[in-house]
Amino acid sequence: MTTVESAPALVYLDSPFINFRDFDFGEGSHGYRWIDAKRFQLSPEVRDDRDVLAALIAHPQFRDTYDGAGVQDWPRHGQWWLDHIAPDAYATVDAETAVDVIHSWAYQHGDVPESLASRLRQEICTPIRKATSRHLLGQLPEDAFHDYGPVHIDYHELVLIDRPAATLTLLVAADD
Repeated sequence: MTTVESAPALVYLDSPFINFRDFDFGEGSHGYRWIDAKRFQLSPEVRDDRDVLAALIAHPQFRDTYDGAGVQDWPRHGQWWLDHIAPDAYATVDAETAVDVIHSWAYQHGDVPESLASRLRQEICTPIRKATSRHLLGQLPEDAFHDYGPVHIDYHELVLIDRPAATLTLLVAADD
């Protein structure tokens, strides 16, 4: 008897990184901000967004604390213990809300250089608008913070699902 292995729901592709330090803010401040975009190929068999979010949470690339250590084999994600994150922790939002989260965060200290604004429009806002669904990680309880979790002052996490392109993008916008 031959068994057929099913394709994984998500296949990791890459992680484009936008570091605000790489742009000239003149007299302003880059605020040690950055955006990490983990991109995955999405299997068309996974139809329900909650199942897609569950597949993301279970994926090894999700185990990143965004503190410079990279992806590790540990029960942490971002600032939280992994077991405190479930698909229901994400709220479905529209494109305007998702763009506003990124825009408000990026411009909280004033204008950003045009070269950075252009890159944010192209690599972050365009995929947000093209996505067929967007999910924003909500507030987690205090006991969800892992042992050295609160290292970021601001931390925003969006999951973009683009069904026609068969992709999922995990956006993390934070500061050190």
